[in-house]
Amino acid sequence: MELPNQDLGALFDQLGLSSRPEDIDVFFATHALAQDVKLIDAPFWTPAQAAFLKEEMRDDAEWAPIVDQLNARLHEQ
Repeated sequence: MELPNQDLGALFDQLGLSSRPEDIDVFFATHALAQDVKLIDAPFWTPAQAAFLKEEMRDDAEWAPIVDQLNARLHEQ
């Protein structure tokens, strides 16, 4: 199944975060992960957000490619 709007903005909406481009920029400017910290273990996720991200990655589900992008961006620093 393919999502009609597979992008970070749509993923932020799914996570209950603001998907405005400027808010996404602020999110990445204020959140980063060390290379040894898994995306799902980040301290800034709520339990529901972490569970969603974990499930999508584990099941290689429809959001998995966008979650991969999120993971890469958070580990860039």
